[in-house]
Amino acid sequence: MSKTRKNYIARLVGRCLILIACCVLCFAAPGEFEVLEGLRFFRRFSALHLLWVIWVIDMFQQIIPIKNKVPLGSQKLFANRFRPIREKINHESLRRYIQTTSRTAYKVMLLWVALIAAIGALYLFGVIDKKALFLISVLFYVCDPICVLIWCPFRLLMKTRCCTTCRIFNWDHLMMFSPLIFMGGFYALSLAAMAVLAFGTWELCILIYPERFWDQSNAALKCSECTDKLCTQYCQKLRSPTP
Repeated sequence: MSKTRKNYIARLVGRCLILIACCVLCFAAPGEFEVLEGLRFFRRFSALHLLWVIWVIDMFQQIIPIKNKVPLGSQKLFANRFRPIREKINHESLRRYIQTTSRTAYKVMLLWVALIAAIGALYLFGVIDKKALFLISVLFYVCDPICVLIWCPFRLLMKTRCCTTCRIFNWDHLMMFSPLIFMGGFYALSLAAMAVLAFGTWELCILIYPERFWDQSNAALKCSECTDKLCTQYCQKLRSPTP
């Protein structure tokens, strides 16, 4: 098992514990959620501040190049993770690949917007409150490593080989924090703004440096060069006997 995969397993366990802790706080210490209101973020310390710091650091790692610790799928937009293939890049095929994957990606975005709109409607009609919106975001936080390690519905929609080549890998925080936009307040809007920045950085790099996102132009994305080994299919291929 690769170090990256072990790290994701630890993430999944840790995030499940965070979800449980937030659910407990919701009933045992509802006052902790006062930081979600307006500018109360700055009035007193809450356990939710720790989670805010973790989330901001996670997103910060998506907008700056980091050599280690962060999986290639999240960092492939940067020059330090780009390894051009030895052959001449077929730019026409590259253009078609980016266009096709982008069309599919924004179909996924439309589906996600519909889901968030439904959640927003529940909030606006008083069916759920701000604590529920927050817990939904924490639930999405747990779902992220589940998609990487166990099963990903977006892979079916995108027809992506693995997370390393995924067109929407760094959309995770934008999806995660989108329910928070309905509640307002510094806590929610600061996270949403940071998520938009990470998303915008990703999309801008796809526009300017598309060759970094295709395994037929970036050799680092090829199965044979994979070091993250997050995809179980890849690991199975390695174990298969050569005919």
